Amino acid sequence: MLKISKLSLAYPGCVVLHDFSVQPANGLVLVQGGGGRGKTSLMCVLAGELAADAGQLQLGGVCLHEQPEAYRQQVFWADMRSAAHDALTCRDYLATVQRHYPAFDESKLNRAIEGLSLAPHLDKNIFMLSTGSKRKLYLAAAFAAGAALTLLDTPFAALDKVSIRFALTLLAEAAQDNTRLWVLADYAQPDGMTLPTLIDLGD
Repeated sequence: MLKISKLSLAYPGCVVLHDFSVQPANGLVLVQGGGGRGKTSLMCVLAGELAADAGQLQLGGVCLHEQPEAYRQQVFWADMRSAAHDALTCRDYLATVQRHYPAFDESKLNRAIEGLSLAPHLDKNIFMLSTGSKRKLYLAAAFAAGAALTLLDTPFAALDKVSIRFALTLLAEAAQDNTRLWVLADYAQPDGMTLPTLIDLGD
C-alpha cells in the first residue's frame, strides 16, 4: 500500500534518512529513534505536510508529488504541536473527522471513547484538554477514521496505564488488518508487541 522510494531527509546536525526505500506490509510499522532524531519530521513527510529533500512516496497507487491532495485524503495524521483544531469542541472535531473519511466507523469511535474515558470531555474545547486527554482524543479519531495510512507519533506519552493497555489492544487488532497501514513513531517498541517492519533512526 505504501511505497517509499529513495527518500532522503535531513536538517542541520541530523541526517534522518538517506536514499531510503521500503515497501512495508500492511499492518504496523515502527519508526524508532531517540530524541531529536527526526521521528516527527518523518511522520510529517509521510503525511504529505513536509517536503523531503529527495525521493518519492506512493500510497494506494497515488504518488504524493503528482496528486498531493488525493494522497493526503488517504492519511490520518494529527500533529500534537498544532493548534489548528483547538477552538473546536471534541465532539465537533470528531464530527469533522467523520465527514472527511468515508470508511469512518462509529462503533469503533464509541468503543474508543469508552475505553479511553473520553465521554466527560466531549463538549470541552480542545484547548481546554490536558496533553493526555488531547492525545486520547486524537487516538479515538485515528482508530475510527478507517484511513488507508494512519500515523501515530509517540501515542502513549502522557497516558494513564489503563488507556495505554486499551490503546495497545486496539493496535494489536490493527496489526491483523491487511487492508490498512499504521505507522507508529516512538522511542522503543511497545512492550508485548511485535512489529514486522522497523525504520530505525538511531539514538
